[in-house]
Amino acid sequence: MSSDAHGHTHRLDLADATVREWDATVLAADPEQGIVLDRSAFYPGGGGQPPDEGVLLWGGVRTRIAGTRKGDELYLIPVEGDPVPPPGTAVRGALDDERRTQLMRTHSGLHVLTGVVFRDFGALVTGGNMEPLTARMDFDLAEVPADFKDRVAEAVNVEIAADRPIEVRTLPRDEAFAIPDVIRTATNLLPPDIEVVRIVDIVGLDTQADGGTHVASTAMVGRVEVVKMENKGRGFRRLRVRIV
Repeated sequence: MSSDAHGHTHRLDLADATVREWDATVLAADPEQGIVLDRSAFYPGGGGQPPDEGVLLWGGVRTRIAGTRKGDELYLIPVEGDPVPPPGTAVRGALDDERRTQLMRTHSGLHVLTGVVFRDFGALVTGGNMEPLTARMDFDLAEVPADFKDRVAEAVNVEIAADRPIEVRTLPRDEAFAIPDVIRTATNLLPPDIEVVRIVDIVGLDTQADGGTHVASTAMVGRVEVVKMENKGRGFRRLRVRIV
């Protein structure tokens, strides 16, 4: 399967994270299963990034999209009770712009964070989760200096202020895995049958496999506050961050 499709849906979000509105045709529709479009910019969720929300506009009707579900197709889940456009309907899709932009800033900020923690402390990621402008990141780090939280926050914001370009590209699997440390998680989460790997490169800081949406440069993230560090035992460190 190509990296820009999911089932019969062409994924606009993978090629251009700035798309907020687009025209599409309904391929399948069911109030329970969801709505399948031929083209979609809804990020379906994954890698810690939640799915997008938004609307479909058709024939003077508005169908709110509460989220997505991945199966053999990319299903858009309508808000309960909203009308569902029948197959063949031409629709205008629109994302919740504020939510998506905040998630992009958050996701890119987390990549700066993981890049800094890997560079300065050699620690890999063991888990993470994000909501708009708030997130947690878990690291495997046996020894933690007393000033770890402050050092991480300072280094992350130096990298953000450096306005590093964030570039997205796809590579054949073999080429991608030839990049040192391209997998930043303690366990490799990429399916063994994937042929093309999507790479997110914060130029000069961090290169890793990733399927999410990102801003174009680190300066667009804003500022990262490391709100809290939690020790969860056995080298398990959790950082809670906020984007401001």
